[in-house]
Amino acid sequence: MGVKVYIDGQEGTTGLKIRERFAGRDDIELLVISEEKRHDPDERKKFIRNADFAILCLPDDASREAVTFAEGSSTRIIDASTAHRISPGWEYGFPELSPERRERIKNSARVAVPGCYASGFASIVYPLVSRGVIPADFPVFAYAVSGYSGAGKKAIAVYESSDRPEEYGSPRQYALSQQHKHLPEMQAVSGLKYKPMFEPMVCDFYSGMVVNVPLQMRLLEKKITPGELHDIYAEHYSGAALIDVKPLMTPEEQKGFFLAANTLSGQNKMEIFVFGNDEQILLCSRLDNLGKGASGAAVQCLNIMTGTDETKGLV
Repeated sequence: MGVKVYIDGQEGTTGLKIRERFAGRDDIELLVISEEKRHDPDERKKFIRNADFAILCLPDDASREAVTFAEGSSTRIIDASTAHRISPGWEYGFPELSPERRERIKNSARVAVPGCYASGFASIVYPLVSRGVIPADFPVFAYAVSGYSGAGKKAIAVYESSDRPEEYGSPRQYALSQQHKHLPEMQAVSGLKYKPMFEPMVCDFYSGMVVNVPLQMRLLEKKITPGELHDIYAEHYSGAALIDVKPLMTPEEQKGFFLAANTLSGQNKMEIFVFGNDEQILLCSRLDNLGKGASGAAVQCLNIMTGTDETKGLV
């Protein structure tokens, strides 16, 4: 028998995708709560405490409640909600950011799965801040396009209905107040002194996303070329099985290139791109919001915590 894993929130979008990634694995014994009792606190508590690992795919308040259920037990928690992402006592589940973080994930009893937008953002910004390419107080702006699957079951139903409003066929900007729920972790994990300005858009495709960070070279004290930036990312993610730094394109190649946001839909990989020129550079991170941005990240963390090949069930 393998390690006992319970998914609290097994019928949500992320929970279902995690279950798919466990298919055929003989090193995991999946504990499945009955449909009629999956909202029963006492039954959930029993399942959490009987598991070696509990993966929480819940709204924030329910995740906080689930963590209290595990108190006093040996159950290790992987939380895919917003609730604990930058909380004391929790390790942030993005192992590729540094070898030290990977080691802390391996040994932690509490791991928080990064948000999808935050994953793309940190993958671009953290290597630059940590190396001093941009200062911690640099005015960072980011924008992103995402499929609608991350918007929840109600929104998915509207997008996929035959009589949906006409505006749902267009990219829709949101979080216009600059209070998006991912902003605190985007700032903290990337090492920024101030919150970045962030503009996400939900679009009419199911899953996938691209997070973009533009850099104006005139704002940097020390100029850096696209090639030098590409070298930084290639070095930082050298050996990363799930992150691929794509080759640097020539100006002519860039002219005819379109960066689609849904190319990695259904996959657990992330791709890093460097575009632009010596005056203006565009940094892009492409991923599946349901893969490396949610369920895939949770499974990757579980693999690391159990000493298993971190790509098992993911490639």
